[in-house]
Amino acid sequence: MKKSVMGVIALVAAAGVAFAGGTSDKKGSAFIGLAMPETHVERWQKDGAALLADAQAKGYKAEVAFGDADQSKQNQQIQDFLTKGAKLLVIGSVNEGVVSAVADAARDKVTVIAYDRLITGSKDYDYYITFDNYKVGQFQGKALETALNLAAATKDKPKYITLFAGSPTDNNAKVFFDGAIDVLRPYVEKGALKLVGPAPLKSSDPDFMKITTENWRADVAKTRMENLLNNDAKNVVLDGILAPNDTLSRAIQEACASDAKYAGGKLPVCTGQDGEAASIAAIRDGKQYMTVFKDTRKLATATIELADALLKGATPAIAGARLDSESYDTGKKVVKAYLLEPVIVTKDNYKAIMIDSGYYKAEDIK
Repeated sequence: MKKSVMGVIALVAAAGVAFAGGTSDKKGSAFIGLAMPETHVERWQKDGAALLADAQAKGYKAEVAFGDADQSKQNQQIQDFLTKGAKLLVIGSVNEGVVSAVADAARDKVTVIAYDRLITGSKDYDYYITFDNYKVGQFQGKALETALNLAAATKDKPKYITLFAGSPTDNNAKVFFDGAIDVLRPYVEKGALKLVGPAPLKSSDPDFMKITTENWRADVAKTRMENLLNNDAKNVVLDGILAPNDTLSRAIQEACASDAKYAGGKLPVCTGQDGEAASIAAIRDGKQYMTVFKDTRKLATATIELADALLKGATPAIAGARLDSESYDTGKKVVKAYLLEPVIVTKDNYKAIMIDSGYYKAEDIK
C-alpha cells in the first residue's frame, strides 16, 4: 500500500477522528465528504485512508470521518460535510438511520454514493459501489464444502457446523449469508450436513436474527459461541463454522480454543472475510481455513473514479467493475450498483495475494 495511505491509517488508529485532505488550497476543487461507519474493524481504517488518498490524488478537497458504529454521530458528521459545502458524499453507513442525512444531501443537490453497504429505505440516491457480496458468501460456503468434503458425507455419517452472520442492520450480512447457505442447503436437505443451533436456510427466515452479530462485534460473537459450546454444541464436535468476517472468526476461534473438545489446536474449519492481518497469520498457522479478500485499494480507486465522473457530468466507466442496474433495491428504488470481484485466500495462496501484491509487508503478518 502507498506510504501516504499507510500514514493516514496510522493516524486513524491513533485518533479515530476526521481528517481533512491536503488539497484544500486548490481553488475551485470540489469537496468530497467520506463517511465511514467505524474503526473497530480493521478494513474500515484502510478504506477511509485509501479513499482520502485517491480523492486528494485527483485534486479534490476531501475529509474522512468515522462514525464509531453510532448512526447519530455519523449523521452529524454528514451534516458537517454539507455545512462545509460538500458536492459529493461517499457513505459507508452504520445502519438505515442514515436515510435522513441522505435526504438532506438530496435537498442540497449533493450526490451520494453508498459505499460497500446498500443504504436501504431511501429514494434519495442513485449509486452504490461494492464487491460482489453474494459471491463472497459463495466462497465461504464452497470453502466449507471443500474442507469438510461434503460430497462424501452421508445421512449416516454427516458433518456438523454452526452458523454466524453479521450485523442485522447491515444489508450485506444477508447477502453474504444467502450466498453461503445456497451452497450448503442441498447438503442440509439430504441430511449430510447438520446445523447445530439456529438453522435458517435463507436470510428471510425468522431464525436468521438469532445468528446475527450486533454491529459486527467480536465480543458478541465470542459470547454466543461460548453459549453454543455449553448448550446446543455441548455434546457435538463441530466440523466447521460459517463465520462471516475475520474479526468474528478470530473471536469464535478463541471461544473454541478454550473448550476441551478442541484441545491441541484442532479447531473447527472457520471461514472469514476482509483479509485482516491477524487472520492471515491464523490461516498461515492453520487456525482459520480461509478468508475472502476485498482489496479496498481497488474499491477506493473505483469509488473516486465514479465520483470524479459524476462531478464532471460524465458517464462512469469504472475499470474492474461491472454495472448492475437491476438487482439492488433499497425498498424505495433500484440503484445503479458497481460490483468488483472478491478473491478467496487460503494457506496455499495467502503470500502471493496478501504480501507479494504489496497489501501487507511480511512483518505485518505476526
